[in-house]
Amino acid sequence: MRFASGMRNLTGVMGGWHLDAGNLDESVASSLLEEFKSNKTKCFELAEIAGHVVDFSADQYGSRFIQQKLETATTEEKNMVYQEIMPQAVNLMTDVFGNYVVQKFFEHGLPPQRRELANKLFGNVLSLSLQMYGCRVIQKAIEVVDLDQKIRMVQELDGHVMRCVRDQNGNHVIQKCIECVPEDAINFIVSTFFGQVVTLSTHPYGCRVIQRVLEHCNDPNTQQKVMDEILGAVSMLAQDQYGNYVVQHVLEHGKPDERSAIIKELAGKIVQMSQQKFASNVVEKCLTFGGPSERQLLVNEMLGSTDENEPLQAMMKDQFANYVVQKVLETCDDQQRELILSRIKVHLNALKKYTYGKHIVARVEKLVAAGERRIAAQSPHPAA
Repeated sequence: MRFASGMRNLTGVMGGWHLDAGNLDESVASSLLEEFKSNKTKCFELAEIAGHVVDFSADQYGSRFIQQKLETATTEEKNMVYQEIMPQAVNLMTDVFGNYVVQKFFEHGLPPQRRELANKLFGNVLSLSLQMYGCRVIQKAIEVVDLDQKIRMVQELDGHVMRCVRDQNGNHVIQKCIECVPEDAINFIVSTFFGQVVTLSTHPYGCRVIQRVLEHCNDPNTQQKVMDEILGAVSMLAQDQYGNYVVQHVLEHGKPDERSAIIKELAGKIVQMSQQKFASNVVEKCLTFGGPSERQLLVNEMLGSTDENEPLQAMMKDQFANYVVQKVLETCDDQQRELILSRIKVHLNALKKYTYGKHIVARVEKLVAAGERRIAAQSPHPAA
C-alpha cells in the first residue's frame, strides 16, 4: 500500500483501527491523501481530513497543509487535530514531516494543549535531542513552553551534557537551553564546561556552544572562568579551524579589557598569524574592533623597523595576509593610510620587475586601488 510506505516509522503505530480494520480504512486513508495531493482545484479545510490527521502529518504535502492551517485554525479545528496527534505525538516527533506539525502545535495550540503535549516529552528528552527530527521539536519546546516545563525538560539532560554537545543534533538543543532557560536552571550544563573550554572551542559543535555561553551567561564567576581558559590559549585557538571563531566572538562582543588581552597576546606574532588561514580572520577582527592605540601597535608591527618594510612585503604577497593589509587600509586613520599606500606602491614597482605570479601583482594593485578609493571617498569633493 502506498499509504503504508508513506508512513515510514509510523507504520503499525496508528492505533487500533489501523491494525484491526483491515484494508478498508487503510485504502480510505490513502485515497483521501491521494485525492488531496492530486486535486489541485479543490480547497481543502482541516475539518475534511478528520480521522486522517496522522497520515497527512507524515506526508510532505499533507504536513505542509496542516502547518499552514494551524496558524489560523479555530478552537474546534485545533481540538480535532490535537485529539488525533496526541496518541502518536512521540512517533510524529521523530518523523521527517511529522515533526513540523508537532512544532507548529507548540506554537499555535491552546495553552492547556501545549502543556499536555509538553508532558509527552518527559522521559524522552535525551533520545529526542539526539535524533535528527526530534531535536527540532525539543528546541521549539524549549523556546515556547512554560518555564516550569522548560526546567523539567532540561533536567533530563543532566549527566549527558558532553554527549549532547558532541552530537550533531544534540548540540543544537544545548545551545537552545543556554539561550532560553534561566541561568540558575542550567548551572549543571555550564559547570560541565569548566576545565574543558579550550577542548570544546576546537570542536566543530563545541565552538558554537561556547559562543552561546559567552553571549548568554552573565554570571561573573562563569564569565571569568570561561574567559581565563580562552585567554590562556589564544594563539592556539586563533590558528584552529574552529577555535578562531571563539576568539573572533570575544573580539567582536567581549569587554574592552578582554579584547586588549587578546591583542596583547597576539602582538609580536601578527605577521605570521596573518599568513595563516584561520588566524588571519582573527587579526582582521583585531583591526576592526581594537582601539586606535591597539591598531597603531599592529600597524607598526606590519611596517617593520626598516624602510624595506619586510613584514608588509611578505603580507602583500601572501594569499591570506593580503586581506589583512586590505583590512588595515579600511580601518586605519588617513595619515596611516597614506603612509602604508606609499610603501605598498614602492614595493609594487619592485614586484613587477621580478617573475612573481601575475596574480600577486594583480592582488597588490587591487590593494592600492582599494586604498585610493578610500582616500577619495574621504576627501571633500571640489566645488563644481
